[in-house]
Amino acid sequence: MADEHDPGDSIDPFAGLPLFGDLSRALSGQGPLNWDAARQFAVISASGGGLLSGTGASTPANIDPTVRIKYAELAQIARLHVADVMQLEVPTTEPSVATAEQWAQQTLEAYRPLFTDLATSLGSTDDLPADVAGDPMAQMMAGLGKMMAPAMMGMSVGSMVGNLARRAFGVYDLPIPRATPALVLLPSNIDNFAAEWSIELDEMRLWVLAHELAGLTLFSVAHIADHLRSLVQRHVGAFRPDPSAITEKLTSLEMDQSDPMAAMQQAFGDPEVLLGAVRSPEQKALEPELDAAVAVTIGAIDWVVDAVSVRIIGGNALQIAEAVRRRRADTAPDDIFVERLLGIRLGAEQTARGKAFVQGVVDRAGENGLEPFFNDPAAVPTPNEVEAPGLWLARVTGD
Repeated sequence: MADEHDPGDSIDPFAGLPLFGDLSRALSGQGPLNWDAARQFAVISASGGGLLSGTGASTPANIDPTVRIKYAELAQIARLHVADVMQLEVPTTEPSVATAEQWAQQTLEAYRPLFTDLATSLGSTDDLPADVAGDPMAQMMAGLGKMMAPAMMGMSVGSMVGNLARRAFGVYDLPIPRATPALVLLPSNIDNFAAEWSIELDEMRLWVLAHELAGLTLFSVAHIADHLRSLVQRHVGAFRPDPSAITEKLTSLEMDQSDPMAAMQQAFGDPEVLLGAVRSPEQKALEPELDAAVAVTIGAIDWVVDAVSVRIIGGNALQIAEAVRRRRADTAPDDIFVERLLGIRLGAEQTARGKAFVQGVVDRAGENGLEPFFNDPAAVPTPNEVEAPGLWLARVTGD
């Protein structure tokens, strides 16, 4: 006799309870990611807690129009030099300015397909382990995780993007291509950084514009953008959630504290619970290639910025570069989420690796040594070649 229940129902322990059953259906109807939660947490994180009651939107201070005009003027200078250094056409996209809250909301929308793929991958309940299928407690926790996943993903993604917005100078601090090229700057972050490091403001603005225009130009090269975008998409699509991770995390909690609910909230805010604690074999196999692509991207952009900033800023360019290097070396919680969720490892190690590759190419082949990378889809460096720029040059030039 055929089973009258759908096998998929076995992981919904709340279907027979009116209150929880209604909640389960309501939450599951939101799709893999709750975008309302993502937007609200992005604004909360970006603003440091400010949220306009009842609207889900913040009320940031307006940016002085003269700031946008100044950036547009300086961009004309930086654009000419970026084009000359890269020997590529720089897109004519005009720079726009945004508050942290505006930048966070724009970034969420720009990467919406990527975050949706991520949530779909993490929310999958295919191929549940045998120990979950035969364990009522594990089934209940798997059902709870499935029910809460859209909201948890919304909160996590929104918080990650909002925290990035409090530190970012522009779009290309996060080296992931957007479907639509953009040049969006955050004047308040740039101003604060310049003041903190005693950098003349227009020099800092020029440095940031050189960085953003270099990133914009690099990701306007189709094969470079497509390669990195494909790797990130493969990473986010390769999550294999482990429903037993929630059970293990909860059973390991010390509940003898005065506020057990706080412990519960902390557990569900732990990325190890959200991500099932363990990366998939596919992600581990993909890591060298993704790391190589990120390192070369960072290295190429930084090399262009160094070359351009020395021209248009002069001796103070080295001071800015060192200050930014130290900023990158400070790992923040949002960096961990970027690495765990998107596979993008940022920081001093990746920066040094990319810089060594690019400098090795330039030392051997001159300032136009990166031309094959910019112009030939077959010239994307392999992980081994990133460690040995001479091998890359030999392959792409035939020498």
